[in-house]
Amino acid sequence: MSNPLVDMEHPEVIFAIGTNMTECHPVAATRLKKAVSRGAKMIVVDPRETRLAKMADLHIRIRVGSDVALLLAMAHVISREGLIDKEFIESRTSGSEDFLNHVKDFTPEWASEICEVPAEQIEQAALWYGEGNPSAIYYTLGITEHICGVDNVQSLCNLSLMTGNLGIKGGGINPMRGQNNIQGAGDCGAVPNNFPGFQPCDDQSHADKFSKAYGNQIDAQRGITKVAALNSCGSEGPDGIHAMLIDGENTVVTDPDMNHCKNALKSLKHLVVIDLFLTETAQLADVVFPATAFAETDGVQTNTERRVQRLRAAVPPPGEAKPDWWIISEISKRMGNTQFNHFESAKDVFNELCSLSPIYAGLDWDRIGDGEFQWPVPEKDHPGTPRLHEKEFKNGKGLFKIIGYRDPAEVIDADYPVWLTTGRRLQAYHSRTQTGRSAGIDYLLNEESLEINPSDAADWNIDDGEIVEMKSRRGSIQIKARLTDCSPKGTVFTSFSFASVPVNILTGSGYDPVTDTAELKVCPVSITKIDQGSA
Repeated sequence: MSNPLVDMEHPEVIFAIGTNMTECHPVAATRLKKAVSRGAKMIVVDPRETRLAKMADLHIRIRVGSDVALLLAMAHVISREGLIDKEFIESRTSGSEDFLNHVKDFTPEWASEICEVPAEQIEQAALWYGEGNPSAIYYTLGITEHICGVDNVQSLCNLSLMTGNLGIKGGGINPMRGQNNIQGAGDCGAVPNNFPGFQPCDDQSHADKFSKAYGNQIDAQRGITKVAALNSCGSEGPDGIHAMLIDGENTVVTDPDMNHCKNALKSLKHLVVIDLFLTETAQLADVVFPATAFAETDGVQTNTERRVQRLRAAVPPPGEAKPDWWIISEISKRMGNTQFNHFESAKDVFNELCSLSPIYAGLDWDRIGDGEFQWPVPEKDHPGTPRLHEKEFKNGKGLFKIIGYRDPAEVIDADYPVWLTTGRRLQAYHSRTQTGRSAGIDYLLNEESLEINPSDAADWNIDDGEIVEMKSRRGSIQIKARLTDCSPKGTVFTSFSFASVPVNILTGSGYDPVTDTAELKVCPVSITKIDQGSA
């Protein structure tokens, strides 16, 4: 997030797109509720009528996968109406002239046909956002899990840049992270293109720096994504992958194209999984290491607002469970590597991160004890940076990007005439590795269902509670129908949480060409009623 969580209480206009925040980030969402109660206007862009959408002053139910068209048209209106921040654009951005010329062609009427919403709603959203002082953007995986995920994010950045809503209280562009330490994992280099601290892997100076620190020669090149790794599992030749370590992820349930994922993992000669429980993925492993849970672990997590926080073990771990860092270190030692020999505690690991990462350089284990710092903290005694971009951008100027609309990887047709979109539910966290073992939560949600608009259900002769077959170009599943106006006509929704209803057998139509992120939010399907005798 560019802004701290407390700033969520201070926008004049909230623009929430691709986020079901009241279910996926219920604690953070209370701050938006406070802002609304104080008079802030809220625009929600979501095909479904979620709890957040019901709170909105304007709910735009766009067709899944059409975000770029909407955002181009909003930029068109903001420019046409003179709502741009000329001073900010001239002093702090680059590429504005080409961008403003580009958006002249993308009218609300043009976007209306693609997004399947009235042009008047697009016009209103643009005017409110452009007039807001300040206006803030909030988004989650509904923006990024598309073949155009990068385009979506860059389009949102364009809106922030053209209105000067960056580096100010109550403004910003704020991705809400999907899990508690996703931000921290990225900070530590758990991405294929960056060393710790978001230092690019393909920069020779960075490669030299980490080669020296780790005692092994590291080439100045980007690593491969998980998608590419799974595609290479079992392949012969120099790029083939024959062994894999999966740490804390139930890949089989959460990844797209489940059958492909299972076959890839089964083709490995050796699979190691580190996890709390024997998940569906761990069941395929040759070796499973039991990890400690958060309450059993001393360590560090960095949350969605870049706040660096200590974890303190409250209870001893059961059995032979060990912290992830210890397991990885011991595996490395047994492979003959020496760069982990000095790790005796989580403190040693974190202090090494601080010595190598410029955004953590002013921190150490003792300084983060009270969780008061948000990175970047570039030097000792630095107070931290709650709000990014207040005076300047890291690379000098904010860059406008020329973005064009493109359809999803697959679109509906006569064989697959319904849009499927997936997500999470309040009661079930992720793949239920943890929440699925709680009797209390099981009482609240013990099975998955498919949200179907009653009008569609009538056309398809489907009653509430009946079992239907949902099929895509990759496979089919059976699932119980739940009739609700929450999903619009022509679009159905389910979560990916239940292994017993493996919706990700269906997904995986395409991937973002920059990030390899799967298009989990758009999947054309067909839906047919199953005779009760054969269900």
